[in-house]
Amino acid sequence: MAEAHQAVAFQFTITPEGIDLQLSHQALRQVYLSGLRSWKKRVTRLKNNVITGVYPASPSSWLFVVIAILATMYTRSDPSMGLIAKIQEHLPVSDSLSVQCRTVVSAVLFSTLLWLLLIFTMRLCLKQLLSYHGWMYEQHGKVSNTTKIWAAMVRIFSGRQPLLYSYQGSLPNLPVPAVKDTVKRYMESARLLMSDSEYERMTTLAKEFESSLGNRLQWYLKLKAMWASISDDFLYVTPTPIQAARAGNTLHACLLYRRKLNREEIKPSRVPVLNVPLCAAQCERIFNTTRIPGEETDSLIHWQDSEYVAVFHRGRYFRLWLYHAGRMLSPREIEHQIQHILDDPSLPATGEAKLAALTAGDRIPWAQARKEFFSSGVNKRSLDCIEKAAFFVALDDDEQGMMGDDPAGNLDRYAKSLLHGKCYDRWFDKSFTVVLYKNGKNGLNAEHSWADAPIMAHVWEYVMTTDCFQLGYTEEGHCKGDVASSLPPPTRLTWDIPAECQERIERSLAVAQTLADDVDFHVLPIQDFGKGSIKKCKISPDAFIQIALQLAYYRNRGSFTLTYEASMTRLFREGRTETVRSCTSESCTFVRALEGGESKEVCRHLFRTAAEKHQHLYRMAMTGGGIDRHLFCLYIVSKYLGEESPFLKEVLSETWRLSTSQTPLQQVELFDFVNHPDYTTCGGGFGPVADDGYGVSYIIIGENMINLHISCKHSCPQTVRKEKNGD
Repeated sequence: MAEAHQAVAFQFTITPEGIDLQLSHQALRQVYLSGLRSWKKRVTRLKNNVITGVYPASPSSWLFVVIAILATMYTRSDPSMGLIAKIQEHLPVSDSLSVQCRTVVSAVLFSTLLWLLLIFTMRLCLKQLLSYHGWMYEQHGKVSNTTKIWAAMVRIFSGRQPLLYSYQGSLPNLPVPAVKDTVKRYMESARLLMSDSEYERMTTLAKEFESSLGNRLQWYLKLKAMWASISDDFLYVTPTPIQAARAGNTLHACLLYRRKLNREEIKPSRVPVLNVPLCAAQCERIFNTTRIPGEETDSLIHWQDSEYVAVFHRGRYFRLWLYHAGRMLSPREIEHQIQHILDDPSLPATGEAKLAALTAGDRIPWAQARKEFFSSGVNKRSLDCIEKAAFFVALDDDEQGMMGDDPAGNLDRYAKSLLHGKCYDRWFDKSFTVVLYKNGKNGLNAEHSWADAPIMAHVWEYVMTTDCFQLGYTEEGHCKGDVASSLPPPTRLTWDIPAECQERIERSLAVAQTLADDVDFHVLPIQDFGKGSIKKCKISPDAFIQIALQLAYYRNRGSFTLTYEASMTRLFREGRTETVRSCTSESCTFVRALEGGESKEVCRHLFRTAAEKHQHLYRMAMTGGGIDRHLFCLYIVSKYLGEESPFLKEVLSETWRLSTSQTPLQQVELFDFVNHPDYTTCGGGFGPVADDGYGVSYIIIGENMINLHISCKHSCPQTVRKEKNGD
């Protein structure tokens, strides 16, 4: 009861003698400190909005312009060419304002307008400069004079010390390619995967689309364009075997990242070498974000702030406050709170244990169940608690990692556990779930609709390095610091799950479990070979890996397939990804030559040609010249207009049997692979897109290591792993 009384600021009871009012000074102080923190955040947000709003200028530059104009007027010159006098004529007449004061007010108004015009001009110039992408097509190591001048101009117009979102207003919008160019590039990529008759039929459909419906859809798309603009732990190291301690540092590091994010202290992501800025819009939804199911379409909901996380352990849900007395909990305090949850002997309520399976199954049943069983009462309050949490935390009773007599097999099981767990111990609708295992290993499961992999990879790089190299642990493996005696314990969420809802939970679990059991996952760490050796051959490491994947697929299946590689389009405002169609005629020619026993000289030449073609396609995708997003948008417009296109329908029905993506290591400065080679991240992965295909994710680490995550389905005879020696 004492804990319950602390949860409210006051209580009153009506008695025959009157109203008995009881105040909780501790609770009132918590309310005050929480409100104070909230207002501090609002002030910081307002300040950052002002700084970002006037970028690439600074707020102090306004004062400089005002002083300059007033100083010029003091010399009896009129820099406004009569505009200050015009403004003065339209000022309201007041006895309290002298003529001199009216002149100063007019000059300040003119200075402000001039300052805003200069900001608009600088931003427009920067936007035009960032629309130039010729630098990307230049030979590696050779920079033209044009690009040097361009880079200098970008630096001049970029100002100094930009905040995270400073460049957002200056980034160009993603261009809309011409229908003719998109259709031409599509037919080129499709030719090598089609028979002559199939290609002839597709050519006819393409010409019909291009000459008729395509132009109309393109007009609507251009009009729209005018108005809109899984990760693993360290591979070889576990900093502490204590689950609660690892949780303490991990969650605290997440909060540190969020604080830097809210203050916009994180440096804007840039393309290396020339420091070209990338769009940061996706960063806004990292924390406090949830995907809400709908019967027709899902929606993303983001809250400005959340002071707690939702925690799952042994079928029970807890609310864990991460702030106390207006301050962030220390790692040791979070460890103490997590240990409290681990020691809690209570059992799950009826229907509670597997509740999260609703987020893992089909979306329509989840939307219907949410509306029917979670729209009021205790269930709504508990669901709101989860959905409004900063993020989700899963405390697993299993031990995972590269360990035991079968380190490779255990590594595969570790990655597979992070991908889907037991299908009811991750809240898959939250923006991300931090998973902490019994032996101190951790990892991340991220929902994909709100952002792309590099965004969460950036967070996880910071969290891992902060955990080990900045926060650290005691000799006993606990977090450092002390625990406040007044810290309230975590609170259990309560549920009232009726039998009908339990049946729907079980049905969703069956759907998700069937899918999860079918996924085969393999992690392949390649050591003593990496981009250092590849770059000596003057070949792009990404192109090298993509061509190697084409060779591996051909040796495995005896044919080529449509291949997807994700390329970012964050050079543009609110850009996400575009497709690089990595299976090209050049890569196929090289593979056939190599497998056909051609000479080394011929194979080397063909390999280099294939790599150059891949790099060209990658650059085209990054700079808005890809084809798949354009075709998809044309398809969406056609559906909106109620028009049927046989060409678009066939294009969008193609199967990506090889779906690939590179997870870049972005904050290289945080890692020291020379002095700490064991602190190597394993990267992340995803499931296969097609039932008879593969999902391949890879990360290039340092100069001598490449880690791959490869997924497929057990149910497909073509992709299932062959057992060797009865293993």
